[in-house]
Amino acid sequence: MRTSNVNFPTSYFLCYCFLFFSSVSWRNIWAESGSQEERFLQCLHDYHQSNTKLVFTPNDSSYNSIFLSSVQNLRLRSPLEQKPLVIVTPINYLQVQSVVTCAKVNKMRVRTRGGGHDYEGLSSISYYKNSPFVLIDLKKLRSISINTKAKTAWVEGGGTLGQLYYKISQKSQNLGFPAGLCPTVGVGGHLSAGGEGTLSRKYGIAADHIIDAKVVNANGEILDRKSMREDLFWAIRGGGGASFGVILAYKISLVHVPSVVTVFTVNKTLEQNATKLVHLWQTIAPKLNRDLFIRIRVDPGTTKNGKTTVEIKFNSIFLGRADKLLLVMKESFPELGLKRSDCKEMTWIESALYFSDLPSGSTVKDLARTTPYPNDYYKAKSDYVIEPIPEAAFEGLWKRFMASPAPRPQLIFAPYGGRMAEISESEIPFPHRAGNLFQIQYLVSWDAEENADSHNHIDWIREAYEYMASFVSKSPRLAYYNYRDLDLGFNEEENISFEDSAWGFKYFKNNFYRLARDKAAVDPTNFFRYELSIPPLES
Repeated sequence: MRTSNVNFPTSYFLCYCFLFFSSVSWRNIWAESGSQEERFLQCLHDYHQSNTKLVFTPNDSSYNSIFLSSVQNLRLRSPLEQKPLVIVTPINYLQVQSVVTCAKVNKMRVRTRGGGHDYEGLSSISYYKNSPFVLIDLKKLRSISINTKAKTAWVEGGGTLGQLYYKISQKSQNLGFPAGLCPTVGVGGHLSAGGEGTLSRKYGIAADHIIDAKVVNANGEILDRKSMREDLFWAIRGGGGASFGVILAYKISLVHVPSVVTVFTVNKTLEQNATKLVHLWQTIAPKLNRDLFIRIRVDPGTTKNGKTTVEIKFNSIFLGRADKLLLVMKESFPELGLKRSDCKEMTWIESALYFSDLPSGSTVKDLARTTPYPNDYYKAKSDYVIEPIPEAAFEGLWKRFMASPAPRPQLIFAPYGGRMAEISESEIPFPHRAGNLFQIQYLVSWDAEENADSHNHIDWIREAYEYMASFVSKSPRLAYYNYRDLDLGFNEEENISFEDSAWGFKYFKNNFYRLARDKAAVDPTNFFRYELSIPPLES
C-alpha cells in the first residue's frame, strides 16, 4: 500500500455497496434458526445484498474451517453451543457498523477476533449459556499504511505484528515499533491491552504509542479520536478494546532503530551456575542501559552426560553494534561471560525474526505470512516481581519445572526498568510501571497425542504458579491482561456487577475504577460484554 497522509485507512472509503450474502437459501436458514437469528440475518440482508460470501452460519459447510482458521490454542476447540451463531468477515468498516447495529437491535452479543491469540479464547467462544453472539472476524481488514515522513502508521485490527514489522521494514530500515515478539499475534487485541516486547525498556509499550483510532461504538457509530470521548480513547490504550467497541484500526507513532542491532543467546544449565546468574540478573537487568534488553527463557535441557536439567537462556537485543555491547556487558554484567562470538549483528527486522520462534529456515518475509502455522494445546499465566527472589526460591521453582508432566513447559522472565519506569501507571490503563523488576510468563504446551493428559499439564502450571505466590506482587497479585487467565476470576454471569469483578484489579490496579466508569459512560447498557470485559460503574 502506498504511503499516505490521509487521517484514516483507505478501506473506510470502500464502496457503500455491502457484499454480504451469496445464493444462500434464506428460507432454509430461517427455518433452522430461532427467531432471534432469523431477525438478525434479515436485518443484514435488508441493509445489503450481493454474491460475495462474508456471512457464515453452522449450516454452511465452511463454517467450522472459518471458525478454526485463527484459533491458535487447540485447547479451545469448544462444544457447538459455545460457538458463535453467526460469523461475519467484513471487508469494510460500514459492514462492521451493520453487524453491530443488527446485533444490538436483535439482542445478540458481539465478539471481535483479530489474530486469534486470545489465551483463553474469549474472542471466539462464550462460556455463557443461552446467550447467542455474533463473531466479527477482522481477518480481511488488515491493511497497513506507513508514513515515513511523519513516522506514523495506520494498521487495521485484522493485521498481525509480523505483517506490521515487515511493512515498516519495507519502507525504512531505521523505523520500528515497540510491540510483542510473536509475529502471528493480532495487532488489534495486542495494542488494546498493552503490548510488551524487546523495545519496551527503550520506548515503553505499544499502547503508549497509539495516537488515534477508529472504533465502532455501541451505537453503531464510527468514531475517531476527535469524535470519541477522551475517556474512551484513554480506555482502549491498554484497557482492552473489546469492552468498549470494535477497534477497526489504530494510528501509531513509530520509533527510531539503528541500522545495525546486535543479538545474542547465552545458554547456561544448572550445572553451569545458572541459578546464581538468574539471581544476579533480576537486579541488574532493570538497571541496564535502556538500549539493552536481556530476557530469560527457561526450558527443559540435558547435560553432556544426558542428565535431565534446566536450561537458562539469556536472550538479548542491543540497539547498537557488538563492540559497544561488549563494553556495556563488561561493565554491567561481566558474570555472564559474553564473548564476541556469541554476538550477531543484523538489522532490526532480522532481529524480529530472531526472536519470533518461527521454524528454522524462515526469512523475514515469513513474518508477514497469512497462512497459519501448526497449533498446539497450551495454558499460560503471568506474574510481576517487585522484590528480588531468593536464590533458594529459584531452586524450588526449577525442581517443580523438571517435574512437569508436559514435554514443553517454559518460563519467560522479561525485564522492566528504563522507559517503563518513567511513565505514570495512570497515563493509560496499563499500570505495570515503576517498581517492577520483571514479569514472569508461565507456559505449558502439548500436542494432540499428549492431550489425554491435559488436566495433568494444567494442574502442573497451577501448582508452579501457587508455589511462586510468596515471591511476587501481592494485594492484589498482579497479572498482564494480554495473558488473560480465567483462573484469576471472571464474570461467570452476564449481569455481574463491578463489585463482583475483583479480577479487574489484578490486571489494572486502581485504573480498574476509571475503566469501569468510562465503560458506564460509553456503553451504559453493557452491550460489549464477555467473561473478562470491563463492567460499568456509575459515578
